[in-house]
Amino acid sequence: MRKKSKLLHERRANRLGHSAIAGVDEAGRGPLAGPVVAAALLLRDTNFKARIDDSKKLTPRARLAAYREIIKKSCFGIGIASEKVIDRINIYNATRRVMEEAIEKLPVKPDYLLIDGRIRLNTPHKKCCIVGGDSKSLTVACASIVAKVTRDRIMEKYHRKYPKYNFARHKGYGTKEHFARIKAHGPCPIHRRSFSPVKNLV
Repeated sequence: MRKKSKLLHERRANRLGHSAIAGVDEAGRGPLAGPVVAAALLLRDTNFKARIDDSKKLTPRARLAAYREIIKKSCFGIGIASEKVIDRINIYNATRRVMEEAIEKLPVKPDYLLIDGRIRLNTPHKKCCIVGGDSKSLTVACASIVAKVTRDRIMEKYHRKYPKYNFARHKGYGTKEHFARIKAHGPCPIHRRSFSPVKNLV
């Protein structure tokens, strides 16, 4: 992420009179197993030694280094919806719910939201939806990293509970290995039964 452009959206919000600007992003919309997680985050400091970018573009080591620095320089809230909630209300509504939950859990109330993607949130805040926001906004990128690391840690715990599926490696995404393990063992309790690839393998 280029330094010149990483705060473009934040500065635009500042010019509109906003000072408590929160970035909002999720991790885990696409996987076949496990929860969807969202983070809402306000930065106290925008200077980072670690590389800050879309969490998917960072190696696990770089992502963890960024996460450790981010949590020292921000306040944030986390929202989590289990696979059962996803199956009941669908992934779009579950994503919206966890984003709203993350915002509600912020210890500092924001007056402006920068939201990754096109999710329409039912909140009273002024907001801006940014497609690819985790690559365009420093605050959203930080939220994406916090959400991703939080979800990965959840999936690593599930790996210990369901070792046959090797969740520590693929984190529930639809990799060739994951498909093979579902086919060999059937779905486990954290698989998303409403997702077609899981349905088709049952």
